[in-house]
Parts: sequence; structure tokens; C-alpha cells
Amino acid sequence: MSQVLSLWRTASGLPVVGDRLGKRVFSLLFSQKAPYFATIRPRFVEIRPDYAELVIPKRRGVHNHLGTVHAIALCNGLEAAMGALAEATIPADKRWIPQGMEVTYPAKATSDITCTAETDPGQWTGDDPHVPVRVRGVRDDGTVVIEGVIRLWVTPKPTKK
Repeated sequence: MSQVLSLWRTASGLPVVGDRLGKRVFSLLFSQKAPYFATIRPRFVEIRPDYAELVIPKRRGVHNHLGTVHAIALCNGLEAAMGALAEATIPADKRWIPQGMEVTYPAKATSDITCTAETDPGQWTGDDPHVPVRVRGVRDDGTVVIEGVIRLWVTPKPTKK
């Protein structure tokens, strides 16, 4: 089991502090791995192989000139969800790196945004190094505000000599 998935399961299942506080602690720790993620203050909701979900709180620090959540903050949320999914899913003998992201913005982000990343079982274990991760951001009312694909390059880890 990956470090991210192990930490998630530990933090979200802490009986003394409760899963809500445990998830907040995990979210803070995850944001330290790639400090740019801290700019959106992600709140992870769920992480499991082939799926990750987090919330970007709508606050002034992520607003654009319209007072909605900025497009790049949305992309940052999708990338954080994808990174958590990748770490929770990838086999121990492989590594990943993003190759690109294609997204569309079908509606304004006028509330907190729930970002999800998904893959299909088996995508990580085949011979094809190209792994597309489906990503989506949704407003509180269910309206999709951003959706697309983050393309990963997944290759075997170099063998240590």
C-alpha cells in the first residue's frame, strides 16, 4: 500500500479525533508534499485506488475578477485529486508523471467546488504507459464547472544496482 493511501486510511479513521479532523490533518500534510496545492486549501473527502475526491472552498484567495473560483485554482484542485489517486493506485514497481491536461469550463464556479479524479481498474497494470485520468469539478448544486483529462506517463521504476 502506498504511503499516501496508508496515511489517508490512518488519518480518516482516527477514533480519538474523529474522521473530520483526521481528514483535515491529512489535507494539510498532503499540501506540504507539493506546496502549491496549499494555495487552494484542499479538503480531501475520499481516497481509494482509482478514485480521489476533494473540495476547494470558495474564498477570496481563489477568486478571479468575477468573484468566482479562478480557472487555475480549479486546475490545481483537479491536479491534487489526480495526484492522490495516482499515489493510491500505482503499483509499487511503477512511477508516474503528468504529460498534459485538457479541460473545459462549462459553467461559473460560484460555490465550493468538489473535484474528482477517476481511472478504471487495470489501466495501471497494462503495458500501455499512457494513463488518462478523468477529472471533474462540480458546484454545490451539481453543475459541472470544469471537466477533462489529465494524461499520465506511467513507466517501470528503474532497478537499483
